[in-house]
Amino acid sequence: MPNILDIRRRIRSVINTRQITKAMKMVSAAKLRRAQERALAARPYAQMLTNVLKSLVARAEIYDPETGEPKHPLLAQRQEKNILLIVVTGDKGLAGAFNANITKAAGRFLESKAGKNVDIEAVGRKGRDFLRRRYPAAKVQTRSLAELVESMEAESGPAERAAATQITGEHVGTLGKVEFAQAAALAESVIARYQREEIDAVYVVFNEFKSVIAQRLIVEQILPIEQIGEQTVRLVEEMTEEEKKRAKEAAVSAGVGMRGPEHETPEAVSQFGTAQVDYIYEQPPEELFRALLPKYVSIQIFRALLESVAAEHAARMTAMDSATNNATDMVDSLTLVMNRARQAKITKEIIEIVSGAAAM
Repeated sequence: MPNILDIRRRIRSVINTRQITKAMKMVSAAKLRRAQERALAARPYAQMLTNVLKSLVARAEIYDPETGEPKHPLLAQRQEKNILLIVVTGDKGLAGAFNANITKAAGRFLESKAGKNVDIEAVGRKGRDFLRRRYPAAKVQTRSLAELVESMEAESGPAERAAATQITGEHVGTLGKVEFAQAAALAESVIARYQREEIDAVYVVFNEFKSVIAQRLIVEQILPIEQIGEQTVRLVEEMTEEEKKRAKEAAVSAGVGMRGPEHETPEAVSQFGTAQVDYIYEQPPEELFRALLPKYVSIQIFRALLESVAAEHAARMTAMDSATNNATDMVDSLTLVMNRARQAKITKEIIEIVSGAAAM
């Protein structure tokens, strides 16, 4: 029979842990609300930019009429030999299987691209640590400006390398407060590499957030741009019914709305790209299209970061709610064991007293 004092210590320890997990659940719920608001605030700009690009596509010649080739390099489609994969995970743990599911999806994507060169941009500490243990980091050679210019003049095309997977970039600590400048800097680097034909396609794997009970893990193609305003999803993994049920229970207990932030686009904005109106642009439509298309890529990456942050807080809230419930069940179980042990001890003492009295 276990010692009653040890059981009481265990119960106090579990109660203290339950208080911590409950507090973490409420903190994640508050952060989730703010993350939803940030995602909502970013939608009008993204929607308007998409509509403007759709309008420009209808009014500008983005393809060469003779050859049929796209005039903008971000629309050019090439055979996939060198691929860039952006893996967006969290910087912290205690979020259930959130980070593990993303790294597993990245692993499945890498298996599907076996035999090709894959460069990885790891956003988030958890994904960076996981990928660093499995794939080497690219070695960057430091060269002078004269040597760099000389090598660029000597090269007639993109450099060939053996098929391999390596980490070319690490972005840790950027998800604490996601800024558009961070996404724009990453997009600028990706676009520059794509225009130099160092990479032939760009994918991003992240957890797409619509609401607490409507999330999906996707691998989305960012470059080349196939159709403006439409997602190009290559891999997708939906939430199971059990996961939705746990998320719903956690949201109800934390007071978080289960419906995602929905933005009602004004009628003038929604019809901008489709209205049969001959808009007058200050710059030629072709020039304006070339200038805005890189911003569209930045918006796509920015959206992935924002939704990943919201999904991480939702996953942590659900995990901490489950931990709190498990702690409550453990306290009840330990209390029952303690009561039985105490009852057995009392019964034993009574038997000893009765036996002693009978012996006298």
